Amino acid sequence: MTPTRDDLLILTPHPSGALPADVLREMLGEGVFDTGQREALLRRVFLEGDPYTDLIFALPGARFLQAPWSRFAADLNRHRDDEADNGVIKETDFARQPLYPAGFELSPEAREARLRRVWDAFDRQVEAEIAGARLMIVGHAMASRGPALGPDTGAPRPALTIMPGTAASPTFPPELWEELRKACEAAFAPVLMGTHTRVAVGDPWTTDTLSARWNARTGVPAFGLEVNVGLYFPEWGVPDGAALRELNAGFGRFADAALELVGG
Repeated sequence: MTPTRDDLLILTPHPSGALPADVLREMLGEGVFDTGQREALLRRVFLEGDPYTDLIFALPGARFLQAPWSRFAADLNRHRDDEADNGVIKETDFARQPLYPAGFELSPEAREARLRRVWDAFDRQVEAEIAGARLMIVGHAMASRGPALGPDTGAPRPALTIMPGTAASPTFPPELWEELRKACEAAFAPVLMGTHTRVAVGDPWTTDTLSARWNARTGVPAFGLEVNVGLYFPEWGVPDGAALRELNAGFGRFADAALELVGG
């Protein structure tokens, strides 16, 4: 049986710049009522997320889940119990600038309540949508160079990075990795130019956490795909609408090819 796009589940965990009002107030205090402060913070968390990945990765006919809240409410691509500084609830942005007033501490009870409302809600949606799927792809965007909070600070990054796990713990069949990379390179060829031409596997990350979690739970092949923001959003200025359209078309070609690789 030839796979169709209904066999594909796409997740975008980080496109949102929205924060629940209670989280906004924890970050801004009484400044939450100041329009300038509030809009500046929301713009900041949007840009520190994966901006416009909802537009890049949504495909007609595919199952699609887009996170409603910013990764700075709770990062859905982290384990629920990840308490590291870049874990599920972050105290700083990726430039290591604080998100909360000095001295703020989130109590264990408040942490659990936030995870219940944000992380658990998305987890239940994925559980419902992955049933019967043959492939899951998790869509991300990455800065052109590694930020202060990351594994590759200051280093230039590829145009596209596929995250299929490791040889020891793959989330997508290792024997298909090179075919997947070639399919990605061919599908996105129209947008690979200038300093952004390399399509990598596992650089700078090997494993997408959502892919690993759901592959382990269900056996559905899964991988993450990182798109370099330099392909469509130079210097975090005004997004290039034509580039976004081309990236979405390229992703459509790639997703169809990936479905063919996993077959029926």
